[in-house]
Amino acid sequence: MINHLLKDRPTKLFVIFSCFFVANALIAECIGGKIFSLERLLGLPVHTFTIFGQSGLSFNLTCGVLLWPLEFVMTDVVNEYYGPKAVRRISYTAVALILYAFLMFFLAIEVPPADFWIGSKTADGLPNMQTAFTGIFGQGMWIIAGSVIAFLVSQIVDVTVFHRIKKRTGDKHIWLRATGSTIVSQLVDSFIVLYIAFKLGNNWTWQQVLAICLVNYIYKFTMAIVLTPLIYLLEKRIEHYLGKETTAKMKASAMGLSEE
Repeated sequence: MINHLLKDRPTKLFVIFSCFFVANALIAECIGGKIFSLERLLGLPVHTFTIFGQSGLSFNLTCGVLLWPLEFVMTDVVNEYYGPKAVRRISYTAVALILYAFLMFFLAIEVPPADFWIGSKTADGLPNMQTAFTGIFGQGMWIIAGSVIAFLVSQIVDVTVFHRIKKRTGDKHIWLRATGSTIVSQLVDSFIVLYIAFKLGNNWTWQQVLAICLVNYIYKFTMAIVLTPLIYLLEKRIEHYLGKETTAKMKASAMGLSEE
């Protein structure tokens, strides 16, 4: 039975997509504690600007946003060939494993450290190792809750918008349903994570939440457009790997699943 499943190309492809999807989401959560300057990354001068009366803003983003656009590309590809039921399944799996990972991070932080390890790097000018470990892996609970809820809701929104557009366009205009669903879901994602993590968790003003939400969304909106050609590239590679007849049947079946 297992050999038959492993030899089935659509099944093998789904396993690969699922593994990448979950791993990518988990890595994005782990590296999300670092904030970087997008302008400096691109070799541009840093300019501050004002939005909604909030001054001193620039494109300082969490490293997690480097990976999240790929997550929505994978969502659209899985949606196209396997349907919304498959997207929900891998999304729930990703959320469950992210929560499991954070539970393990918490336990690792609380385990009593060895005395020699705590100061093992201080001679090199580095901080107390326990403090450094806690600083990297000990993200606040509001941020964890916000990111997980935002991810789950935005995935559901992405699936819904994708299939509503596909019902109107059929197999044509994949760029429209892929980019359109990502643009809408990323706006939802940006707002929810900031609202839960910083409005509820840190009592930010609405002015701060909306201003930083817009800064994050500008980046995500841009990346959704930039990565659109990747959808077409993946579609061609999948069709080459599975064959036109198989991919046509999968797409038809995926549309049927939208009614379940």
